[in-house]
Amino acid sequence: MDFADLLPEAEHLEGEGKTVMFVAVDLKLAGLIAVADTLKEHSAAAIDHLHRLVVVVVMMSGDNERTAKAIARQVGIDRVLAEVLPQDKAAEVKKLQVLGKKVAMVGDGINDAPALAQADVGLAIGTGTDVAIEASDITLITGSLLGVVVAMQISRATMRNVYQNLVGAFVYNSVGLPIALGVLYPFVGILLSPLLAALAMSFSSVTVISNANRLKRWKPA
Repeated sequence: MDFADLLPEAEHLEGEGKTVMFVAVDLKLAGLIAVADTLKEHSAAAIDHLHRLVVVVVMMSGDNERTAKAIARQVGIDRVLAEVLPQDKAAEVKKLQVLGKKVAMVGDGINDAPALAQADVGLAIGTGTDVAIEASDITLITGSLLGVVVAMQISRATMRNVYQNLVGAFVYNSVGLPIALGVLYPFVGILLSPLLAALAMSFSSVTVISNANRLKRWKPA
């Protein structure tokens, strides 16, 4: 079959992010059909927020490179891995990890499950398959990619809180323990009574817990 007459139109449609299929009748080329997934409403906004979080966004697609790159341009995706077979998704994730990257994988289908399990963090779309949800670490209740942004923001806020508590506890104990051991006694005659030491340790715990409870008032940016 001669595809030459339809190739320009096929390339044009692929440039618009559509997948082209050639149709034949009785082994004779009859025309072509173009299909395309509609972009989710908040996809572009989610990608923009991820960029603000200094996250490199990579899209894996089974489509040809021209179609995949056209879709990526519409939402501002940084890098495209095109013509990836379903069974190779996990291998592509592993390649990124070998390069020293921390990978968060977002998926919703059965074919995404191995890649979700391979990634450092797997995020399954809640409207997807049960297999994908089971293989993931986090399930996004809605189908919006903004859930990925919220998950990353709250994880960073949580780790920031943990580091604050660790630094606070280290400084507190670095100062308090020497005093409790009597380091100041030879110089100024100060000893810390067991009662005050117990109160000081309790205050340390209350400080850590109070700081952690601030996350209850956390709201996504």
